[in-house]
Amino acid sequence: MNSVVKTMTDDAPEQDLGGRTYSMTQLCDEFELTPRALRFYEQRKLLNPLRRGATRVYTHRDRARLKLVLRGKRFGFTLTEIKEMLDLYDGPGGKEQQLDVVLPKLQFQLKELQKEHEELGQVLVELESTCQELAASKDRFAG
Repeated sequence: MNSVVKTMTDDAPEQDLGGRTYSMTQLCDEFELTPRALRFYEQRKLLNPLRRGATRVYTHRDRARLKLVLRGKRFGFTLTEIKEMLDLYDGPGGKEQQLDVVLPKLQFQLKELQKEHEELGQVLVELESTCQELAASKDRFAG
């Protein structure tokens, strides 16, 4: 399970106000997002870009957080849950507290997705069988 925690935390952002910066266009292109989506994540306090006049300037930290937001969404977490997990990194417990909280959440989500996968497999078998039955019925009526 350690690799599961790694996927949510290894790219955890460091305090980075210098170094490489990214424009909205660069992040949108890299992550296949719209500017509206980036602004929405900013509004939800998931990203906190710097401003140069009216232009948003995203730091390495913003890029890392965005990567984790998108990963969390793929894992099935809500934006609120993702924000809570990301914000733990900056809290008094730091990365250790984040790991203590995130690991059980990821393990629970993994079990839920495994159950859904199993149920979906059963539905697919049933649907395939129904399609075969209907095709056979159609052949009998046509023949």
